[in-house]
Amino acid sequence: MLPTPDPAAAFAVIGPTAPVHGPLVFDSPHSWPHWPADGTPTLATPAELATSWDAWVDELWAAAVAGRAPLLAARFHRAYIDANRARDDLDPALLAAPWPEPLHPAPTSQRGMGLIRRDVLPGVPMYAQPLPVDEVRGRLQRCYEPYHARLAALVDAAFARWGFSVHVDCHSMKSVGNAMNEDCGRPRPDLVVSDLDGRGADARLVAWVVENLRGLGYSVGINDPYRGGELVRRHGRPAAGRHSLQIEIKRSLYMDEARCERHAGFERLAADLGRFVHALDSALAGELGAVLKPIPSPPPGARA
Repeated sequence: MLPTPDPAAAFAVIGPTAPVHGPLVFDSPHSWPHWPADGTPTLATPAELATSWDAWVDELWAAAVAGRAPLLAARFHRAYIDANRARDDLDPALLAAPWPEPLHPAPTSQRGMGLIRRDVLPGVPMYAQPLPVDEVRGRLQRCYEPYHARLAALVDAAFARWGFSVHVDCHSMKSVGNAMNEDCGRPRPDLVVSDLDGRGADARLVAWVVENLRGLGYSVGINDPYRGGELVRRHGRPAAGRHSLQIEIKRSLYMDEARCERHAGFERLAADLGRFVHALDSALAGELGAVLKPIPSPPPGARA
């Protein structure tokens, strides 16, 4: 029998534990650097694991948000199990026995970066042998499901109080894509804003975010090379007043990628993101927020 999981061990809520000031909810699913002590040993070295870690993204956004909204931060390594992948985005070659449910590996799994990582770097495997099915099910129960449940509760609370919700999924990215990415060898902009090609958030919100980030002096891409993942898919239903977008930050803006060390750009970036969050919070309390609320359905029998 699998041990009963402790849901609170899968995450931390930084700042208020409910959206009391406005409809914003932030999350950082990939910013925990530690491999679990009792986890299946990996062939990856600490330096290799660090390349898949969204280094200090939870700290960066916590400084920027400054208590204005809740920030959910994962407390499990994204290579151990990835909260930004669908439950069925699992490479069957990773498993020692058949999975008891249908699997639908996405292109991310085919490149080694599905729900459970197959490779830590191009051609560098995570494990010496396939994983037992119960091991993967345990990761879902201990980490994945509690994280998603807590984020859903935060977003639902924002919607219930404010009549709409705005979820921001926070990530970092390598400055240049590698062979596991769609944009291998191509330099990336400073920031990438993603909304599943328009399915995750109202276009007016996305335009506001992009314009304001560019106004701070950053180059900003839209849905390229990232379009958003499972978290945006779950929490982005703009017609229903639920908006979700993903923001990727180029790591060289705030850290030395080769040495995996912060540099002076960290404080500047945190300050700029703080100005962005403050402006977004104000805009959502005004005209921008008014257009993001769902349009009430006419009562039954009402004339068109």
